[in-house]
Order: sequence, then structure tokens, then C-alpha cells
Amino acid sequence: MSISFSKIPAGVRVPLFYAEMDNSQAGYFTQNKRAMLIGQKLAAGSQAVDTPILVSTTDQAKVLFGVGSMLARMHELFRAQDPFGEVWCLAVADAGAGVAATGTITVTGTATAAGTIPLYIAGQLVSVPVASADAANAIAASINAAINAATGLPVTSTVATNVVTVTCRWKGLTGNDITVLDSFRGAAGGEALPAGVALAYSGSGKLASGTLNPTLTGTPITALGDEEYDYIIHPYTDSTSLDAIQAELNDATGRWSWARQVYGHAYSALRGAVAALTTAGGLRNDPHHTLAAIDVDCPNPAWEYAAAYGGANAVCLNADAARPTQTTVLNGILAPRPGKRFLLTERQSLLSYGIATSSYGPGVVRVERAITTYQKNAFNQADPSYLDSETLHTLTEVTRRLRSRITQKYPRHKLANDGTNFGPGQAIVTPNVIRGELVAEYLDMERDGLVENVALFKKYLIVERNATNPNRLDVLLPPDLINGLRIFAVLNQFRLQYAANA
Repeated sequence: MSISFSKIPAGVRVPLFYAEMDNSQAGYFTQNKRAMLIGQKLAAGSQAVDTPILVSTTDQAKVLFGVGSMLARMHELFRAQDPFGEVWCLAVADAGAGVAATGTITVTGTATAAGTIPLYIAGQLVSVPVASADAANAIAASINAAINAATGLPVTSTVATNVVTVTCRWKGLTGNDITVLDSFRGAAGGEALPAGVALAYSGSGKLASGTLNPTLTGTPITALGDEEYDYIIHPYTDSTSLDAIQAELNDATGRWSWARQVYGHAYSALRGAVAALTTAGGLRNDPHHTLAAIDVDCPNPAWEYAAAYGGANAVCLNADAARPTQTTVLNGILAPRPGKRFLLTERQSLLSYGIATSSYGPGVVRVERAITTYQKNAFNQADPSYLDSETLHTLTEVTRRLRSRITQKYPRHKLANDGTNFGPGQAIVTPNVIRGELVAEYLDMERDGLVENVALFKKYLIVERNATNPNRLDVLLPPDLINGLRIFAVLNQFRLQYAANA
């Protein structure tokens, strides 16, 4: 008997008909790509910290993490980009020694006409009514009432005479990225302060004095386990937090290691001027992390920007892992005002130092190039091999597809040399059989636009039995990943008139 059965014994004597099911030839590749949002919750949230949970709707996120919490707002911004993908959340606790960020709004003057103060806190509009003849103290009281009535804001407030003190709802450095300003859309957007009223903001319109982000090493990171999360989105850009994420994703012992093979890519965002951002980028060299630049004038905080940037990439990559994500709109993110945006030369500098960039359309912000922070090899030489995050997502897709094909079709096979004379139906593979499977899958991936140059792939593909372990098959896999159209250069060699004899 040459057919290999998995369960029907060779010596069965009881008649008559027996059948076992074998799905090894019926499967096809499918992948449910999941996002993981990491951030802080409020005490009012019902979800325990350091425990991953599937969160389908933002209403659910508000119950689990608290209305006005970082995580609830991250979920809302992610869902604004991707309304369909699977989203998990990991709430982390405030650092015990942390301090919440604060800032002040100082009101001066008396309103000479009725109007509305268009106040923006963390990019969210708070409309404050002002009556004619309202004095500074009365206006400050109205601002305080309006802020506390807007429970979705990441802040609370108190008032004393004409000064409103705004406090972040949680502790940590992230609160320092909360902006406070008015009339962001300007006269063209119908926004202006009521006549006679002036507002002054501490910290040039940003909260300050927040200290110490949560600790990600230990329980928060280990809580992720070996579950696959293709998009890990978080708001923390201090070196300790970035090091913790890098360690979790590294190629030696982390999610990208041969032993774990769960992969994933991290997204976060950092606000600053070009000099500060290029300095920050120069300190990192992680192929598994995209750090997006936030223009100083953008009022949305880092956790919202990171969620939008990661979500915009996720929705595109879920559709096609190799297609560039450039031009994808960041829904819910307010575009910085003209004249206060990164210039072309500045974005070129950011991209040269491992900082991902955004571009701008009429009233919108778009993904421009979601590069990684990887810049140099082990010898400190420039290395563009992991420049674009799409490369990492494509590598993940290619590896998973090959793994799926081999493990689906050959989960319990015997291994023999090429040329072995075994009967048809035997559960035996040879190096050439596996080679054929790899080439067949490569052809499928070429049709799907993930790879190219199948002839050269076949030429350089090596499949052989290990010289010392007869149970092991070694493969040198040389895929040629498809590239993205990034640059279109034109030399416009014009004429005023072609010569008659041209």
C-alpha cells in the first residue's frame, strides 16, 4: 500500500467502508490583520490595565477606558480611517510618580458685543457664548463651564477670577502635547474672538509640566503574548518607551525573530520643529517603527495623530500590503495653517533622518511617506533596505503565504532525497517537491503584485536537505519584492518651435 493514511490503521479487519478527511489540498491563504492600540485609561473606565481586549466600536471604548480618555480618542481616530478592521486595545496605568500636565487661559477685557469664543483644545472645538458687556471674570467662568461640559475632552478645568486652569485627565509627558488656542480657522472660517475680549495662553498654547510616561516593559508588553498584531499604535516617544517597543519587535528575540514569527509594525507620532525632529530621528534605527512628524501648528495631539496615521496605513495595507500608502487622507486631523507647514526641503530633511512625513491638500492632511526609523547597518553605513514600511509589510505577507502553503499541505510528511522511488499517494516530500511548491506560490504572489522576476527567483532559489540533520530542509529564499512608484522625474526639454527639417 503506497497511500499514506493519517488515522485509518493498516490492519483494520472489521468491514466495510472507512473514510478520513484530509484538508491539506483544500486550503488557501487568508489572513486577518489586527491593530493594537496602546494608551492610558481613566479611573472611570471598566477595563483592567495590561489586558488586551477586542474593541469593535468607539462607544465600547468609552465605557472600557473612560469618556475623554486617551484610548477612547485613539479608537475614534483609528475608526475614522478604518471602519472595518479588527481593533484591539491595551490600557496601561499612569506612572505612579507621574504628574499631569497643566496650562492656563487668562481672560482680559470686557466684551463690547455679543459673540462666541471658538476655543480649540487638543484640536476639538469648544464654543463659549459671550454676552455683550461680559467682564473678564464672567467670560472665564463661561470658558470653565464649557470645558467641563465637553466630557470628551482630554482635560478638566477650574477657574479663579479671570484665569482658567486646564489639567490633563491623566499623568505623563503626553499631556504636554495638548494644545489650547482660539480662532484656528480664522476669519475665512468665520472664527474670531468677540470684540473687546483677549485671551492669553501659558506655554505658547500648550500644556506643560506633565512628567513620566507609563512603563511599557514588563507586564504591559508581555500581556501582548504571541498574538499577531500587524499594526501596533501608541503615543509614547520618550527613549525608554521606544526602546521597549523596539525590543518587543526585534529580529533576534522579538516578534520578528525566527522563533516567534508574529511580526507587526509600530506607529507613533512626534511634534516639533525640523531641528528637534531630525535630532530625535537620528537617535533611532528601528526597521519596525514608523515615527510620524506632526507640524507644530497642527492642534491634534500625538495620540490622535498616531492613531490616524497608523489607521490610514492599516486600511491601505489590509487591501494590498505592497501598494504605497502615500496620499491617504488622515480623517479627523486638522491641517496646519498655510505658512506654518513643513516645506518640501524640510520634509526631505525629515525623511533623511528616519521621520515619516505628511503632505497637505485643501483642508486635509495626507500620508506622504511612511518610512521607518531604520537608517544604517551594523557598520554604521547608510542602508535603505528597510526605508519604507511597506517593505516590512510585504515581507510579512510573503513569509506568511509561504508558511501557510507548506504547513497546510505538508504538516506530517516524510522527507526523502530527490530521485527516491516512492509510490504515489505516499506522504513523502523531496527537496524538488518543496521547490515546486515555493515556485508555484511565488507565481501566485507575482500575479497578486507582491513580487516580480520569477525567472531569477527560480535561478537563485536553493532547497536542500541539511548536511547533518536528515530531518531538516534548508531553503535560501530570494524574493524580489515589488517596488512602489515614489518618484516621477521629468526633464521637460521644450521647444518654442520644431525646426522645419526636424
